Amino acid sequence: MTITGIQQTKQRFGIIGVSPLLNREIEKALLIAATDLTVLISGESGVGKEVFPQIIHQNSARKHGSYIAVNCGAIPEGTIDSELFGHEKGSFTGALAERKGYFEVADKGTIFLDEVGELPIATQARLLRVLEYGEFIKVGSSKVQKTDVRIVAATNVDLLKAIRNSKFREDLYYRLNTVPITIPPLRDRKEDIYLLFRKFAGDFADRYRMPVVHLTDEAKKILITYRWPGNIRELKNITERLSIFEKEREITAERLKTYLSEPDIEQLPALIGGFDTDGKSFANEREILYQILFDMRRDINELKKIVPGAVNPAIHPIPETAPLTPYPIVNKYTPVVEDSEPQYAEVAEEKEPETAMSLEEVEKSMIIKALERHKGRRRNAAQDLKISERTLYRKIKEYDLE
Repeated sequence: MTITGIQQTKQRFGIIGVSPLLNREIEKALLIAATDLTVLISGESGVGKEVFPQIIHQNSARKHGSYIAVNCGAIPEGTIDSELFGHEKGSFTGALAERKGYFEVADKGTIFLDEVGELPIATQARLLRVLEYGEFIKVGSSKVQKTDVRIVAATNVDLLKAIRNSKFREDLYYRLNTVPITIPPLRDRKEDIYLLFRKFAGDFADRYRMPVVHLTDEAKKILITYRWPGNIRELKNITERLSIFEKEREITAERLKTYLSEPDIEQLPALIGGFDTDGKSFANEREILYQILFDMRRDINELKKIVPGAVNPAIHPIPETAPLTPYPIVNKYTPVVEDSEPQYAEVAEEKEPETAMSLEEVEKSMIIKALERHKGRRRNAAQDLKISERTLYRKIKEYDLE
């Protein structure tokens, strides 16, 4: 593939950047477009994964067929089989007529399955049958139907970890991952950050009919060295806010910092989607809570080892099997006597308070507060909680929050 072909593709699909990492993935997409191989696109949220299925479709023999993009995380679990494979009239409550699914409509075309890691296990089995045999069965039917569809899937989660946690089928992963394309995060494309900023600044200046914002040299350095946890989407949002709210068209480093995350907050793994800390992925919302609680408990135990008197035996019950540790017992009922022999007391592990909330209660409380903040708008609440809309629907049903 020539450099000219890559540049023409960038111009056609509005891709900004000169990063060799990005060019390599575009080249890979162009090379496999003419085949019917299944493609799995991975990358963090906000890197622009949705452009690559279009590149593949428009450069393939299927370009005159249908192209359908499906967000698997936005479809409720109870209706996703009907959406993908269709249903017969009367197959379930509300099925007033026969309906064609995406795999029937997109015959001879391409289907883009975004957030494929959010598919329920039962739907994964149906998808595997489409990939292996090119056939499916509508909900409520026993008739096998054929389809000729190319599948391009995308995910921002670690599917190998999902396989270990029994949340994704291993056979489906290897069937989807025939050709892997990995979109680099913005922090690995430092040469592209300022180019994207200039493009967005120009676009918003035209849209809002105002002069273009530009950065001082110091602000430019901050822009390039920032980690961009939200990737291109975050950069675009910040550029738009700068264009609207700043009266001065020259943005200083101090002004730019007010639009970026605080350095300490930026590094919290629970607030950064898609990053790994010590090799752990924080894609699952409950795992985040577990990790925070375990880290807090570990820190408390470390403090107990460092500070011998961290636990007061007069307050905490002492089991008979606890080791004897010499240290003075001091409380409001025991006077301190200088030069006296140290008394011996048994040191016990500090018990969890009986009033502590369970993880389920914490999770339920977070969901209720998010729904209240957004006046019941579930899509906004899901974005606030950094979980998929389908997961939020499931949690609402699980905790009876209807």
